[in-house]
Amino acid sequence: MIKRVLTFLFVIFWVTISAASENYLLRYPAINNDGSKIAFSYQGDIWTVDSKGGNALRLTVHEAYDAMPRFSYDGKKIAFQSDRYGNNDIFVMPSEGGLPIRLTYHSANDGIGNYCKTGEILFTTARNYREIEWNPEIYAVNENGGTPYRLTDAFGTNPEKSPNGRFIAYGEGIAPTVRNDYRGSANKDIYLFDTKTGKYIQITKFAGNDFLPRWANDNTIYFLSSEKEYYNIFKLSIDNEGNSVGTPIQITNYTDDNIRYFDLSSDGKTIVFEKGIGLYLLSLNGSNAKKIEVKISEDYKTAPIQYKTLTNGINEYNVSPNGKYTAFVIRGEIFVSQNDKDKNKAVNITNHPFRDTNPAWLNDTTIIFVSDRNGKRDLYLARSTDLKQPNFLKSLKFENIKLTDSKDEEFAPVISPDGKKIAFVRNRGSLITADINKSGKITNEKELIKNWSSPNGVTWSPDSKWLAYSLENLEANEEIYIQPADNSAKPFNLTMHPSQDYNPVFSLDGSKLGFISSRNNDNSDIWFVWLKQKDWEKTKQDWDEAEDESPKKESKKGKDSVKTEPVVIDFENIRDRFVQVTALPGNESDLAISKDGKTFYYVTNRNSRYTYKADQDLYSVKWDGKDIKQLTSNNARPSGVSLDPTGKYLFMIKQRGSLSKLDLSSSKEEALPFSAEMKIDVVAEKKQMFDEAWRVINQTFYDPKFHGNNWKELREKYEPIALIASTDEDFRDVINMMMGELNASHMGIYGPNSIDLQRENTGLLGVEITPLKNGVKVEYVIPQSPADKTESKLQKGDIITSVNGVEIDENANFYSLFTNTADKQVYLNVKNEKGENREVVIRPTNSLRDLLYKDWVTSRQKLVEKYSNGKLGYIHIQGMDWQSFERFESELSEQGEGKDGLIIDVRYNGGGWTTDFLLNILTVKQHAYTIPRGATDDLKNKDDFKDVYAYSERLPFPAWTKPTITMCNSCSYSNAEIFSHAYKTLNLGKLVGTPTFGAVISTGAYTLIDGSLIRTPGRAWFSKSTDKNMENNAAIPDFIVDNPQDYRVKEDLQLKKAVEELLKEAK
Repeated sequence: MIKRVLTFLFVIFWVTISAASENYLLRYPAINNDGSKIAFSYQGDIWTVDSKGGNALRLTVHEAYDAMPRFSYDGKKIAFQSDRYGNNDIFVMPSEGGLPIRLTYHSANDGIGNYCKTGEILFTTARNYREIEWNPEIYAVNENGGTPYRLTDAFGTNPEKSPNGRFIAYGEGIAPTVRNDYRGSANKDIYLFDTKTGKYIQITKFAGNDFLPRWANDNTIYFLSSEKEYYNIFKLSIDNEGNSVGTPIQITNYTDDNIRYFDLSSDGKTIVFEKGIGLYLLSLNGSNAKKIEVKISEDYKTAPIQYKTLTNGINEYNVSPNGKYTAFVIRGEIFVSQNDKDKNKAVNITNHPFRDTNPAWLNDTTIIFVSDRNGKRDLYLARSTDLKQPNFLKSLKFENIKLTDSKDEEFAPVISPDGKKIAFVRNRGSLITADINKSGKITNEKELIKNWSSPNGVTWSPDSKWLAYSLENLEANEEIYIQPADNSAKPFNLTMHPSQDYNPVFSLDGSKLGFISSRNNDNSDIWFVWLKQKDWEKTKQDWDEAEDESPKKESKKGKDSVKTEPVVIDFENIRDRFVQVTALPGNESDLAISKDGKTFYYVTNRNSRYTYKADQDLYSVKWDGKDIKQLTSNNARPSGVSLDPTGKYLFMIKQRGSLSKLDLSSSKEEALPFSAEMKIDVVAEKKQMFDEAWRVINQTFYDPKFHGNNWKELREKYEPIALIASTDEDFRDVINMMMGELNASHMGIYGPNSIDLQRENTGLLGVEITPLKNGVKVEYVIPQSPADKTESKLQKGDIITSVNGVEIDENANFYSLFTNTADKQVYLNVKNEKGENREVVIRPTNSLRDLLYKDWVTSRQKLVEKYSNGKLGYIHIQGMDWQSFERFESELSEQGEGKDGLIIDVRYNGGGWTTDFLLNILTVKQHAYTIPRGATDDLKNKDDFKDVYAYSERLPFPAWTKPTITMCNSCSYSNAEIFSHAYKTLNLGKLVGTPTFGAVISTGAYTLIDGSLIRTPGRAWFSKSTDKNMENNAAIPDFIVDNPQDYRVKEDLQLKKAVEELLKEAK
């Protein structure tokens, strides 16, 4: 069925929120001391309103995201967090309005806590104390300014100081709060830090999330808990020593939705909370919560209709059959431009707020594309409606015609070289071929394959008779298949290899099928197969002689009169005819083949899971691997390389999405500039993005039953909320709330903001400090940091009194003096513990991450050396990635040499993919031993060599055959959990620590129209020995040991237990 849609005659009706409307998504409400006034965030600004409702007053007007307002104890000031300088900092302002004053200056994100009675503002951050931990540090800053200071030796979130100042309540745990159904060791619990005794006291112990503590008085705390499915408000009594009294009492009882956020007046009498679309007021005298009727006299913070002229940003393109035009995609619109460096005109041929992609030329005046404008992806046709002017660049009138009307999605169209057939993917894994006429009518459909995974890189043979594509199997291996387009034969697995094979490309002369394969040393190299046996049988001399004759033949025929010959494929023994063209370090990509099939083009050093790093540029090489030439330079990073249909040019996308072409006769590259004008309907685009985000999860979520949830009902619940979100941040938050109801890991939407903010970068010295009345005191120097270098060395106890001549007093923020100073010289005036003054010239760095991690690992190694009296080694695996694996290999020798056993630590390991590499090292069984000449004077001494084997020359990886023990905790995530499960179930040793997170799903990613990224968890993992889904089922240690909240200054009990148990086995 063909439906005609006049692209430029559509009308979108959207109801603009009027001043009297109550459909606002108001975020993060705060309430003042006596419950009379409320502050909240809307449109990324701070507003206030009477707690009984009424007209709201806007206090801040800034393009940044101002959020999380907190009233001072007396209600006269409001503190809030804002990303005005590129990351969240803390600001304060009068509650009646006025100029916000910045209080924190640091590249780390600062998250606001409470505004204390003393004028302190608590916040969380990541300065120089957190080395590997996932929760942030807890800090405070005075409302009048000055240098912030750390309050606790523990890590946590949402810090709140009791009215009498004795206790700091905070949340501990890393489970996302959008997952209200999460139950596991990573759950959020509430702890108290007793500033009088230095003790840490756990006051909630529910297996799910308890978070956001608020003090009503010195003996009562309110908080959010999902103990009754959805988040509700609970309260808990606390005795004078900080111990919980009784069990938590539920205050609200909502069963339809979560309370997302709440605040409590400092007099302890009134609560305000956020739920659904609205704010609610709850008096604690026993009355019911009432919705606050807020009226906002608003204006658009950003224009609802935006007109932009774009000169980059292409993410896909397709060249016309005659080679004169290119159709390309930017932000969900399809443009056509001329392939002429002197002409930059680009015409928008779709002009629709929803997403249009996958352009494919049916002929030089007609384009097939994919659009989701009707709620799912369908095939459309675009062409001029001016009968006298079919040229896209000259016509003023276009039409878009819907070509497919099935209930399934259709996408990835590929037109055959003769323009008479089309191949496309339907639903998830059906490859369809069909006839298509000049008007776009699709007939005679054939389903070539129906698979659980989608075919990739579908390409036609030059005679339009064959298709090649790659397809993933259940073992996650991609193979290349060849199949007749008329479905007269089943798919033929060409590559049949356990390594990845993909990106098939037919040479236009029909002699070869090129592809990329990682079968040699796990690097992606260029390969091809001779399609005909007789071509493969030719010797080098045969080809050299044919090369000598080819110019004469061309001169007789005329260089442009090339007849398309039928492609003949000899399948018998075809895998014997593979040829490896490149064998370079790193990964090759973006394969293209010259018209005559003699030259291969590729991009070097594409991203790899290994650590090889080098420039990414375009190269050419002859099919026999000779005559390699570099065609681009200076790390041009080309992508989407393709040969145009005429065979004369290579086209490519360059950095930032510009387009360029390379003349193959001269190797001359020229940019193809364009000026693409488009209209962005912000409201309609948000609708499209929400729909697409929902569809992507609907199609990719690993559990077809969605963990027992009704995914369609969740869409109905959250879509109205998302579409009234007033900022990009709130919009993404709502989508994350919807996904959070599935209670699954490896999910989320992340993305850019539509507003560019200034960005500051803090120069870092590598010291932890505490502020003094005059200066700051050095409490700790991070090894190998700028402050630890010979020429700029600082010592513990030093007092820094000035920076670049600026004196540091109690109102100065030390960190503000290091704004944008990374890699620049700074001079400090320093006084040592003896009172002696000196000047230090230092060059701050922009990151201490690696040094902090190294410091933590070194301290663990020293503890193991101490606890085991030198008998055991220790290796921490930072991530399940190649760099960490290579470090593990190196440290296996360093830490294992002469040791009786080895501690393997995957605490705070965020996952990756190297579990099986590690298991190969740990599961080697020695079957022989070897004695080289010179090692002994007599082979009768063979017993001295019973543990010796030539592992280094016989195995791809080192081997460890002595006893081991593994440590894990709630921050062992994903592949680190797979390793923990496997280590235990394969009986390699004992597990020590706390249960892992319970987050095991293989995930991918999908990019939305504005560049936002959605994670797509698509593959389940079950333990072979237990048959349990590892998602939401943690690896359980043999010895469960909780570390103290302040383990960094007390004792690592988990590590001590691991040493104790391994020593028993290593004896």
